[in-house]
Amino acid sequence: MKAIRMHRRGGPDALVYEDAPIPALQPGDALVRVHAASISPAEFTWHIWETPDGRSRLPLIPSHEVSGVVAAVASDVRDMRVGDAVYGLTDLFRDGGAAEYVAVRATDLAPKPRSLEHASAAATPLSALTAWQALFDHARLTPGKRVLIHGAAGGVGSFAVQLARWRGAHVIGTASARNVDFVRELGADDVIDYRATSFETLVRDVDVVLDTVGGTTTERSWSVVRRNGLLVTIVRQPSEWMVGRTATGLFFIVEPRRTQLNDLSRLIDAGTIRPIVEAVLPLNQAREAYERGIRDHPRGKLVLAVVGDNGGARP
Repeated sequence: MKAIRMHRRGGPDALVYEDAPIPALQPGDALVRVHAASISPAEFTWHIWETPDGRSRLPLIPSHEVSGVVAAVASDVRDMRVGDAVYGLTDLFRDGGAAEYVAVRATDLAPKPRSLEHASAAATPLSALTAWQALFDHARLTPGKRVLIHGAAGGVGSFAVQLARWRGAHVIGTASARNVDFVRELGADDVIDYRATSFETLVRDVDVVLDTVGGTTTERSWSVVRRNGLLVTIVRQPSEWMVGRTATGLFFIVEPRRTQLNDLSRLIDAGTIRPIVEAVLPLNQAREAYERGIRDHPRGKLVLAVVGDNGGARP
């Protein structure tokens, strides 16, 4: 099969388009013929180079959000069959979906939203699951609460705005000037151009901050969280930055969850939320896609097209 692989640590410059073996199935796996895979520009900063027990993963295949069609299943898989159109988030310590085939734990896959073509479906799992788990599993967001979402036009942020609005929260987003109207269209009540105005001069006493940006934004966010509120970040592990705070800080890493993918599919098919795809590039342009993602901070996601997309529930 054709795949994007990395034979050394690095960034987009280390990506190679080449032939690779079709992955073998482990117990509980499904083999997915990938139609589309979404990229995460921050992936090169994750601890992806070794397995949890310290063994090198090189060469590895990046891109862990996929949409495609089941090509085979392990003998012990009973709830999935060849020909099913599926989407999901693959295990971060296994090869990703920037390839013609990917082996995924079947329990990490869910039926693809019927209203989406594969490119939009691939833009959903990591970003939408991150937003869902941040807002609902960790922050326990309820109607009427005030939430500040940093990076509201990005992959995670754009889903977070829509999900928080759906839950009935008062949503404040930060974004660049070109994205202010876009974030408001997603459902934000207030949008701050972070380059023109420091958010902490306008925002006070929010119940929840969702930080997808990091850097000084994390530290500055403490001043806007109410006492006993929560700052959730997906950027870096908290350490001394929590000491002496009247609010709680939380860092987490998203987990694949089929039940939540099913919930998200229902919301998507009902027209309540939608994935945002900035552009779709062919698989052999993965390097350019990652470079663009790092450089341009696109709206929503950049997606790699792997095979022709028929958009339906069956190939």
